[in-house]
Amino acid sequence: LNKLKHSLTFFITESPGLQTFPEFVVFSEMDGVHLSYCDSNKKKLDLRQVWVKKLTEDDPESFIWFTQDCAVYQQMFKDETRGLKPCVNQTGGQHIFQWMLGCEWDEETGEVDGYRTNSCDGEDFITFDLKTETWIILTPQALITKTEWDRNKAGNGVLKDFLTITCPDWLKKFTDYGRSSLQKTVSLLQKTPSSPVSCHATGFYPDRAMMFWRKDGEELDEDVDRGEILPNHDGTFQMRADLNISSVSPEDWRRYDCVFQLSGTECECCVLVPVPPSEFPAAAVIGVVVGLLLLLLCISGLFIWRRNNNGEEQQCFHSL
Repeated sequence: LNKLKHSLTFFITESPGLQTFPEFVVFSEMDGVHLSYCDSNKKKLDLRQVWVKKLTEDDPESFIWFTQDCAVYQQMFKDETRGLKPCVNQTGGQHIFQWMLGCEWDEETGEVDGYRTNSCDGEDFITFDLKTETWIILTPQALITKTEWDRNKAGNGVLKDFLTITCPDWLKKFTDYGRSSLQKTVSLLQKTPSSPVSCHATGFYPDRAMMFWRKDGEELDEDVDRGEILPNHDGTFQMRADLNISSVSPEDWRRYDCVFQLSGTECECCVLVPVPPSEFPAAAVIGVVVGLLLLLLCISGLFIWRRNNNGEEQQCFHSL
């Protein structure tokens, strides 16, 4: 399982004078999942995911950006708007100023990177260079802004620390919390005794995971239909892998198991089936977890054991 990059990005928009849009808007995303939102009309910051709210409540000082009122953000970026004025025409009118800042973290290498770009009326204007702690113009009109912002060495140092230390720290904590604290379940579902058996995992985060069926410890490619990772209503994710059981004899069924593994961990969750599908209690609809004889429920923190062919016990699931 590949260790993938994660990203945390903040998007800020200021549009003074527009009647159909809030004057100030800020929202954040992690790996494409919407985390928070606020605007100058709503005032209060809205945390869009239940698990994000829980984490920020447990550690408010570390996640101060996620506990502020929107007015604090607006004041924070108001002074910077003056530096963006050279990007607009001297004739006045309504304009939209945008900030995009955030960070990336590579789990495999441990490397972090940060970025900050300002735009004006939809056109990139100026961007921050982390290595030199100076600004790079993206349009000739940005030269005045670059000269002014390059002089603010203290402010540029603070920005670099935010992009390379604070932001990656949040990103790592969000990712670790999603792995360790969410209630992840893996179970087996079946619509009728003759239909495919679906191995279903839900409640995990982030949306990087793999699932497969095995026979005698070897991964199966044939007779397996893998579904896409789908979002749940609470910001977590779910996935499934269906096994066609038409060619599986009752005496062979004990040789099969389903494996679920979350990105960034070496731990595996194995769901074992102690009876053949013909003995499963049939469910009326897909999504109903069939009886206790059908499945061993795998929950974060639970350890499941099985015996191998030599009668020795093997640990099949490590705590996620």
